[in-house]
Amino acid sequence: MGYIGIQKMDLNGEWQLTAIPPEESGEEAFRIPAAVPGTAQAALQQAGVLPADLYDGTNILRLRKYEFFSWVYERTFVLDTLPGAHEEAVLTFDGLDCRGCVYLNNRLVRTSANALVPIVCADVGTCLQAGENTLRVEIASPLAAEQADRKRLLDMSPLEDGLSGGMEGLHIRRAPSSYGWDILCRAVTSGLWRGVRLEYLPRTRVMEAFITTEGLDEHSARMRIFYSYTTDIPYYKGLTWRLEVLDGDAPIFTHEEPVWYTVEKYVFTVPDPKLWWPAGYGGQHLYTYRITLLQDGQVCSVYEDKMGVRLLKFARTELNLPDKPGDFSFYVNYTRILCKGSNWVPLDALRMEDADRYEKALALFKDTYCNMLRCWGGNVYEDDRFYALCDEYGILVWQDFTMACGRYPQDEAFQAQIRDEAADIVRKLRQHPCIALWSGDNECDHAWNGVGVDPNTNLLTRQILPEAVRRYDYRRPFLPSSPYLGPETFARKRFDCVSEDHLWGPRDYFKSGFYLSKPCLFVSEQGYHGCPNRESLEKFLTPKKLWPWWEEPIAGRKIAKDEWRLHGADFTMRPDGPYAHRTKLMSDQVAQFFGREAEDLDEFILLSQAVQAEAFKFFIEYCRSQKWRKTGILWWNMLDGWPQTSDAVVDWYFSKKLAYHFIKQSQQPLCLMFREPRDWRIDLVAANDTLRDFSGSYAVTDYASGETLLSGSFKSPANESLVIDSLRVESAAHRLYLITWELDGATYRNHYLCGRPPFDTGLAQVLHGLYPAG
Repeated sequence: MGYIGIQKMDLNGEWQLTAIPPEESGEEAFRIPAAVPGTAQAALQQAGVLPADLYDGTNILRLRKYEFFSWVYERTFVLDTLPGAHEEAVLTFDGLDCRGCVYLNNRLVRTSANALVPIVCADVGTCLQAGENTLRVEIASPLAAEQADRKRLLDMSPLEDGLSGGMEGLHIRRAPSSYGWDILCRAVTSGLWRGVRLEYLPRTRVMEAFITTEGLDEHSARMRIFYSYTTDIPYYKGLTWRLEVLDGDAPIFTHEEPVWYTVEKYVFTVPDPKLWWPAGYGGQHLYTYRITLLQDGQVCSVYEDKMGVRLLKFARTELNLPDKPGDFSFYVNYTRILCKGSNWVPLDALRMEDADRYEKALALFKDTYCNMLRCWGGNVYEDDRFYALCDEYGILVWQDFTMACGRYPQDEAFQAQIRDEAADIVRKLRQHPCIALWSGDNECDHAWNGVGVDPNTNLLTRQILPEAVRRYDYRRPFLPSSPYLGPETFARKRFDCVSEDHLWGPRDYFKSGFYLSKPCLFVSEQGYHGCPNRESLEKFLTPKKLWPWWEEPIAGRKIAKDEWRLHGADFTMRPDGPYAHRTKLMSDQVAQFFGREAEDLDEFILLSQAVQAEAFKFFIEYCRSQKWRKTGILWWNMLDGWPQTSDAVVDWYFSKKLAYHFIKQSQQPLCLMFREPRDWRIDLVAANDTLRDFSGSYAVTDYASGETLLSGSFKSPANESLVIDSLRVESAAHRLYLITWELDGATYRNHYLCGRPPFDTGLAQVLHGLYPAG
């Protein structure tokens, strides 16, 4: 969406790239072709300088050398026509990573220091020429630029800190996770990683437009439009603006009046609106709105975008205490929503396949009945297509600002950079009905609290970001951090009673006291390990490293082999690296659940996936069966950003683990499930996350004997979880119960595993065979 009928030149495609090594290396610069959008590292692959598959074995480590290179992108393009008297030439880089200078026909038109936001070179018409033009972008090494900034290094506060490998990235506005994370490899890329274009925009045009839903009643929606424009027409002579709202091609509202000011607001009504709802609660209707600027009846410019009619409210308290129950609830169109979904992490560590993976990745969220995802703060801000798909699928978006697991700089220069970034991002995304929450960061409050400093003194999340949200998107809520340790929380030291939390803990048995005792209402991170399928492992582990996963034990302790460590997210490659324990942890989780370790690779895959699947099933159903005592879960996570062993339920190659299929069963809009044993019984709950009342029949059978233990009819009221029956059990006895129910002539299924570990390993094969897709 955007301006209609303008002249636009796509400057993507093949550029020439000069790779400039550090002077002290003694190496020579060299020149290769480079695809845009893309990264310098991808160009090195295409040229054969780097391996074609950087994800194979330990190849990713070869990127380290190129972190210290500088890069020069160049291309020429031919213009048949130059911008007219009433046109402005605008050159836009949707992603320039990171510290760069843009030259157009050897004239500097823009500098850049932020890979996360578009870089706009405004009014470059005087630099253009008829015929051939040259565009050059010089990009400094982010590490070399950081090292060269001596003043900043001297002024660095001892409070500043980041996750392992990420200290150097605190001041540089690019994805924090690219420096190495517990879910990703280290891949410090550079380049023109999103598209480049030259546009001739009318000088009389809308600069910004934003429509919000102010109110809803049974028959109408009250809407407010804010817009600003620029013009070269003196005194606005003869200038009018026209607003049209269309349902498909059919206009449902039109208004036209003279232009009086360069910033306008207007309130209008949409009769009998088709509302936008989260998935499961209703449809996802999108209207088109169009703003036309005219002079004496002649069209100067046309701007078009989508809008959804929906009203969102957010109820939150800091704490959830026994004597003072809290809240953390989202309401859409006056309806409380039980949120279920996943965290969204980088689609590709090398940032080369993001656009190609959007639709396939978000289809996984749609298929598993997710109604929310959390754009995690260690990532980039995703491109327009991502949010458009979330609008279309009814997936609410919890949007972190890009900061994670660190104590970020507080100096005025960095504050100004975050302020500008937030303004760009909020204004870019606010029209999407899917955006439900702006969150200041990921786990930075915990980073401050970790050294005993009050996180409420963090100027970025307590002043800069909330001011930006209030100024540019005043109707949407803002959460300072996830989890948020507010003034009351910090003063009372009740960090275990926050209303929203990340439940990681010891990573022991998934039904241990840690998981059962946490009082938080909303879980925004929670996961469990599962090994990828064999065909995926064989793509990124060399044959001799496939099994066993460990080296010769040291002092009786198993240490993962180098490739297993690297693809378990430990980029240091040390046996004692910060994440070198992850494969052993997965093996320990298997041994705890089944009473022994796996004996070969296929059994390791089989057993670990069974444990992971049961864990995710429990996490989701524990939330749904206690609806409104729990208000949401965003499990970690749907899809890997590179080939690895991890908590993801779909690996980088889009191969699904067993947990994916269990999640799909547990997140059905209406699902029958058992609560955990209490007083010699388990309660059967009908969890309904729709606005429809259901009536049906159900049966519970014992898998081993085939005996029907429960049966009957049930009623499930809209948007409630209700106990419909109970079954006497001995909580230690190992039983697998199959649950079926019929609605509207269709049969649905779920299951429940009763008992405590260890279970017989034969159970794993049974679990893998429960659902045909699994």
